[in-house]
Amino acid sequence: MHPCRKAGFLLVLGLLGLPALATDVAILRNGFTIRHESRAPLGETTRLFLTADGSSFVDVPTAEIVEIDMNVGPPPEPEKADPPAGAPPAPPNLKPMPPVAGSAAAPVPVAQPKAATPIDLSHTVNAAGERYRLDPDFINSVIHAESGFKVHAVSPKGAQGLMQLMPQTASKLGVPNAFDPEANVDGGTRYLRELLEKYNFDLVKALAAYNAGPHRVDQYHGVPPYRETRHYVASIVRDFNRKKLAQQKVAKTASAKAQAPQQAPTQSKAKATRSAKPVSPGTQTAAQRAPASTTSQSAAP
Repeated sequence: MHPCRKAGFLLVLGLLGLPALATDVAILRNGFTIRHESRAPLGETTRLFLTADGSSFVDVPTAEIVEIDMNVGPPPEPEKADPPAGAPPAPPNLKPMPPVAGSAAAPVPVAQPKAATPIDLSHTVNAAGERYRLDPDFINSVIHAESGFKVHAVSPKGAQGLMQLMPQTASKLGVPNAFDPEANVDGGTRYLRELLEKYNFDLVKALAAYNAGPHRVDQYHGVPPYRETRHYVASIVRDFNRKKLAQQKVAKTASAKAQAPQQAPTQSKAKATRSAKPVSPGTQTAAQRAPASTTSQSAAP
């Protein structure tokens, strides 16, 4: 993220502190514009509310906002046919109620905002992993590096959602709404699977292609010499390996606890009778001869 000039940065902060009296437009450094109803600074990011009730919003790095074009008014609506003379105007997206006898017009229902449906991200990731035969821990590591698990995340380059799909990539994957968690995770996981197959399940090349694009990986015959891409690949591999090592440690501890009750009676009996044959220093028990179990899990089978 490149720092803004001091004057421009102060101008943006000053504008962010003002209430949005009408529809405003945020102009980003990359040329994108986001029309919004209101906004609120949240540390180094700014939340742009796309609807008046605040049910839909986008978090954008504050340093990427170049200018706020205020009071531009709502977007132009398509032309509609004039209603019949004397008919009451119907509210948007609602059908007019039939008139009731003895009254000029029926009461107009008030549209209530829909409550946001909670998303079980764990179930979503597990389902996508099973569908495309990828380790859910690997998918979670990618999501952590891409968006920090923020459903409405938008990158300075325009990537959207949990797995940061670019609009053209989302279109090719058949994802109509990149901010839909289930559609985003499904599309991103499918894309990861395609990249793994393209590079013969070379995890490093597949991750580099997900970040910088397959054409860059093909051009440099491996990870491109970009600091961002190399840090991206290393952070995901490190996070994924950390999870697997933790799982192996838990499994090893559980196995040791399960074997302890079986060994205790044998030791007690030997002490009571004092008839057990002593073990010489060069002799190993069955438990000592058994190698420690190591389980290696890959991102894809």
